[in-house]
This record gives sequence, structure tokens and C-alpha cells, in this order.
Amino acid sequence: MNKTLLPLFAAPCIAIVAAGSLAALPPPQPSVEEQADRVLEGDRFAWEFVEGLTTEVGPRQAGTEAEARGREWAMNWLRQHGFENVRTEPFAMDTWVPGDIARARITEPFAQDLVVLPLGNSAATPEGGIEGELVFFRNVHELRAAPVGSLTGKIAYISHAMKPAQDGSHYGFAGPARWVGAGIAAQKGAIATVIKSVGTDYHRNPHTGGTTFPEGVEPIPAAAMSIPDAENVERMFARADGRQIRLGLELNPKALGETMSGNVVAEITGRNPELPPVLLACHIDSWWNSPGAFDDAAGCGIIAAAAFHVQRTGTPLRTIRVLMAGAEETGLWGSKAYSDAHIDEPIAVGLESDFGADRIWRLESNFRDSNPELHARLAKAVARFGVADSTVVATGGADLNIVRDQQGALIDLQQDGMRYFDLHHTPDDTLDKIDPVQLRQNVAVWTSVVGLLANEPRAILTGGTVPSAPPIMDQ
Repeated sequence: MNKTLLPLFAAPCIAIVAAGSLAALPPPQPSVEEQADRVLEGDRFAWEFVEGLTTEVGPRQAGTEAEARGREWAMNWLRQHGFENVRTEPFAMDTWVPGDIARARITEPFAQDLVVLPLGNSAATPEGGIEGELVFFRNVHELRAAPVGSLTGKIAYISHAMKPAQDGSHYGFAGPARWVGAGIAAQKGAIATVIKSVGTDYHRNPHTGGTTFPEGVEPIPAAAMSIPDAENVERMFARADGRQIRLGLELNPKALGETMSGNVVAEITGRNPELPPVLLACHIDSWWNSPGAFDDAAGCGIIAAAAFHVQRTGTPLRTIRVLMAGAEETGLWGSKAYSDAHIDEPIAVGLESDFGADRIWRLESNFRDSNPELHARLAKAVARFGVADSTVVATGGADLNIVRDQQGALIDLQQDGMRYFDLHHTPDDTLDKIDPVQLRQNVAVWTSVVGLLANEPRAILTGGTVPSAPPIMDQ
């Protein structure tokens, strides 16, 4: 049976205006609460954004032509959906690309191939690769304790014990293996570093991501190994009985030098443009090894759809500004560039979506104490969507540097992270992993929150008046 649903587009109202005649009147505008309820049942815009971006552009490595195509695609989508002041704000960045060779093999004593991917900023091996004794560190703390020079001519292997967590907190626990491990190993003489992928899945899909080297430390080859292969290597160490575990490694990434990236910015213009805007952020780039559906096409789709739906309730009091940051994955280049360019332009409040597409379960702000009335209204508005209030102080997403630099108001709409690190930075970050029902819950929650914030006349961080703003007009 075919059934037509019109949850977002109401049918025209018909009214009698004179005896025997009918005229079409525009449908009444829904309230923010009504629109959010409609979104929960039938939003299609976030899905269309993610599906279109991942299908028509695909992977969007920072600083490359693929990322540029992603920006153009996003700007076209925003213009088609009524956003104003749509633009790209370019910036220069140091660009690294992964190459097309990533090979690893245990050569002794249990010869077999392993699955690896290079980490961002990794150096290349010589053509044909390198081979060396593999030295096992259970975590980055053990690596830090290794004597200087103890890894000369050797390859460091760094493990961790990351587990799934709803709030994703184990990423902070395990992440240093990737973030700083290669740099520490290089300082101790290592010729390369291989880490157990910072993730929670059990597929032969390595999790890439950026690594860093301290100033003055020459980068070395650095790779992430799939979790099943990493645990196999650890079993080898357990039964090596004093024998060396030797690893061959070949990578051919390349530093391209300085190239251009850019931020995509668009607005829903408010009735009072003198009031500081509400800033909604995501990032448009992804790693090269997947279309980046969870990380972070979904986030961009969520914030764009929410801004679109708030506009359908009437022109908001404040401008809603969308920031789709470029080059987040390789060092927050876009977030930093946006803050540098706009630091003197006050932001009322910042929110970011960059944790996949699974349901939002908790609301956090950094103004629960300074503006308790507004925090309570927000918590009440999202409770019907299964979102809990929290005393945790929001710190804001990675692309909200400008709000942190201004010491402004922040909100974190925490998504369920139980499966996020199964997909994060892997080839499995694809459209089919997105649950449309959970995606719609995200958009409904964002619509509720953004709608309240964009129509808030008082200062969001403090609840006080906004001295720089002229009297607020009703229309």
C-alpha cells in the first residue's frame, strides 16, 4: 500500500473568503517544538546530505582536490536549501598524502603478512621497505620510560586496552599511542613505529589518524595495525621464548608542502543581526580510506538540517551560522583559521556534531550555573527525545576554537559512542552504517536546541542583557 506522508511540508489551507469562493492561504508556521516532533518522524534532509556527499564526492582528504570538491558540493546543497551568505574561506596548510603502498610482514619467527595503514604525518620508508626487531610496549607510558637510545635500529610496537564506552572516554585513554607514540619512539632511536589501531572493532580494518613529532625530531615511518593482527603479534611475543620478533615494513606517504584548504560558511539570517550568532560546526574533510559517513558527513548533515528546520518555524531572532570546517583530521587547520579570522566577532554559543550519527543521550553546557534558567529550558525541551540532563561541563567540539578562544558559551549534545570507534578512521566508515531513525533523533534534538538558542534575547552564557544589541524588534 502506498501512503503519502507530509510530516515536514503541510498541505495548503483552504479558507472561504467570499460566498461561493475559495482561496489558498499559506499554512501556519509550526512552533519549534512542533517542527522538532515532525523531524523525528520524517526528516529527510540530513540523510540526503550524507548520501549525496558520500556518493558524489566520497573520501575528502584534507588539502586535496577531493576536499575541494566536497566544499563545492556542500555549498551547492546549502544554496539550494535557502541558506544565505554561502561562501568558502580559504586557508593554507601543510598537506600530507598516504601514498599507495602499506605493507607489513612478520619475517621471523612466525612469518606472515599483516594489515596496516600509514598514520598522518608518517615518513616514508626507503623503496623496498625496512626490517628490524620489533619491541613490545603495552602502552605509551612504558614507551616513555624506555631509555634514550634503547630503540636504535629497532621498530616500536605500542599497544593499549581501549574498550567501547557510551561517552567515548576510552579514546582519551588510548589515543596517545597514536597521537604522540611515534614521536617518543623517534626520540629514543626507533627506525619506525607500529601501533595497535586506536579502535574497538575486530575486523582487519586499520584505524588511521594523525600522529605528531616534536619540534626538531625527524619523522619516522608510522603505521596502525588492524586490531586482530595486533593481538596476533602480541601472542607471538608471548610464545617467542627469547627469539626476536622481526617486522618488515614498507610505506610511501608524501608531504606535498603547502596547499589550500577552506572552511564552508553559511547562514540563516536572524531578525536582529546585531545579536551574536549561534554557531553550528562540523568538519567537511575525511581521511582518504573511506567516504567519512560517520566522521563527519553525518555531523554536517545534522547541523545543516537543524538550521533549515528552525527557519521553517519563522525567521529566528539571532543569525544561525553553519561552519563546515576544513582539514580537521590533520590538525584542526580550519578551526584555527576561522578563529584567527573572526576572533573579534562575538559568538553567542557554539555547538558541534562530530561523533557519528547514533542517538543523542545527554545534554551538557558550560552555563548550567551562570544561566540556569536557559539550561533548564533546554533540558526540558529535549527530555521527550530521551536525552538526559547533566552536570558535566561542556568543552565543545574540535572545530569550536573560536568559542573557546572567546571564553564563550558551549553546548555538547553527546551521542551514543558504543560503536563509533568500530568505524572511526577505518574503511568501514560508509553510508550503510548510519541508522536513519537515530539520525532523525539527532536532527530533532538539534532543532529543539538551536531553535531555543536562536530565539533567546538575553546573553546565553550569563543570562544578562546584551549591551551592544539594539532594542529587539518583534518583526
